[in-house]
Amino acid sequence: MSPVRRCSRTACGRPAVATLTYVYADSTAVLGPLATYAEPHCYDLCAEHSERLTAPRGWEVVRLADGSGPARPSGDDLEALANAVREAARPQERAAEAGGSGPRGADPMEVARRGHLRVLRSPDN
Repeated sequence: MSPVRRCSRTACGRPAVATLTYVYADSTAVLGPLATYAEPHCYDLCAEHSERLTAPRGWEVVRLADGSGPARPSGDDLEALANAVREAARPQERAAEAGGSGPRGADPMEVARRGHLRVLRSPDN
């Protein structure tokens, strides 16, 4: 048995790159990336047949994007990353300002801090 899955179309021996599933209740054909496992009610299609796929009249074809390619970060993603880096650097800045004795004006219950985690003093001590 070959480890490469083949196109389900008759007389086509090309390797499969996409999986086709029919949702009969919604009159929809869903074409997405190749499924991890071969399912009995799905059809594996090669690149050529997946590009030329048409559905019966009155049906809708939904083509799911292949998530295997590298996604480009958006401006929001980059800004969120920059904010996270700034936030992670703040406790170290405060400790340096206070001479290493902990942040000024800190919670009196706080004993120590490591990154975003805090160690609190027990209320009965």
